[in-house]
Amino acid sequence: MALFDSLKRDMDRFSLPGWRSFVRWLRRYLPTGLYTRSLLIVILPMLLLQTVVAAVFMERHWRMVTERLSEGTVRDIAGIIEVIRAYPQDANYDAITKIADDALSLTIAVEEKGQLPPPRPRPFFSILDDILADQITRQIQMPFWIDTVGDSRLVEIRIKFDDRVLRVFARRGSTYASNTHIFLVWMIGTAFVLVVISILFLRGQIRPILSLARAAESFGKGQKTEGFSPRGADEIRRAGLAFIQMRERIERQMEQRTAMLAGVSHDLRTILTRFKLQLALAGNRPELAGMEQDVDDMQSMLEGYLAFAKGDAEEDVGELRLSELLEKLRCDFTLHGKTMTYEIEGEDEIAVRPNAFTRLVANLVSNAERYAGNLHVDARHSAKWLTLTLDDDGPGIPADAREDVFKPFFRLDEARNLDASGTGLGLAIARDIARAHGGNVTLGDSPKGGLRAVVRVPA
Repeated sequence: MALFDSLKRDMDRFSLPGWRSFVRWLRRYLPTGLYTRSLLIVILPMLLLQTVVAAVFMERHWRMVTERLSEGTVRDIAGIIEVIRAYPQDANYDAITKIADDALSLTIAVEEKGQLPPPRPRPFFSILDDILADQITRQIQMPFWIDTVGDSRLVEIRIKFDDRVLRVFARRGSTYASNTHIFLVWMIGTAFVLVVISILFLRGQIRPILSLARAAESFGKGQKTEGFSPRGADEIRRAGLAFIQMRERIERQMEQRTAMLAGVSHDLRTILTRFKLQLALAGNRPELAGMEQDVDDMQSMLEGYLAFAKGDAEEDVGELRLSELLEKLRCDFTLHGKTMTYEIEGEDEIAVRPNAFTRLVANLVSNAERYAGNLHVDARHSAKWLTLTLDDDGPGIPADAREDVFKPFFRLDEARNLDASGTGLGLAIARDIARAHGGNVTLGDSPKGGLRAVVRVPA
């Protein structure tokens, strides 16, 4: 263990400066989607391989072939010069011109007492100029002038010897490897075909993963996931089957819980009804007032517990207008002589389970209504999230108890979620509904001096 710690310290000590910054930059700008990353894994090595091949093999092949062709052309020109020097020629050099044209595929002309033109600027990158100039310098060792610029199929070479200038027009293909682009076209074309095949293959492999992700996300939000079936590779099919089995187990548990609660509700309500009937037959006696209050409290607690345990999981997702919901709650707030304001940013319509979400917001608003005089609700509906922030000026909840108040039936000595008719389930039901939508409810300090409740659910 000490050896591994020592190696880690040495690696950290000798790590390149800025490596962590480079890694953070990659994490920030690299795509996060599985499909895009898979494409990069396939395409980037292929591009890197092609770059290495083009830079190493092609450059060497191109240069080697060009050197051989230029060497042969310059050797022919050197031979022509030696023939002109060694053997007498006619006035127009017809014989040597014919030999050069027929045997060497060179068009030549000899200018008596000619001069070389001023040097032309070399192109920024021209392998032909460099190699041809090197070959003339090495084999002929005489003043020369070359012109390889332009799209002409000919290359002009002028050599000054004695008092004469030899002008030579050679075909560009005889001095330069001009067919190298064919290999590049084949290489790029093949790579393009392979990339297209890879894209089609990856789409077929990643689509089942995306389908599984959407199904899991919908199930996490409490929405139906009908139409999902495992597809793709064996591992993806196993993950899909595991998700379906998990979903079926959860749905069975929810159905069993609902059925059990229905039975419990029937039995307990029957007993409470008997109590109420016996108390009613006993008449209005002062000594029975406490018992009547206990029965009413038991009825209220039973209804609250059943509502919390049953929830609204069976409700389908629908459209709900935030403005209508908040306006209704504002009117109720006003009836109690208190002030509620709200502000909505983004789309007014939201896709939630309407009854459950209405109950969530109503529980939080009623909690503020009991203990605060002013409440402001800020609703922000973005592309991914719906966030409701409720700020009041009430007494608030201590920081160390803000998680405990979400527990069912939890009560504080001076809890703001408890009054004469409270059951200690309001905040628990609110968080349960938010989490059923794939979100959460959190509490904090409000700028108004009271409690801040934040509801955040996926849009």
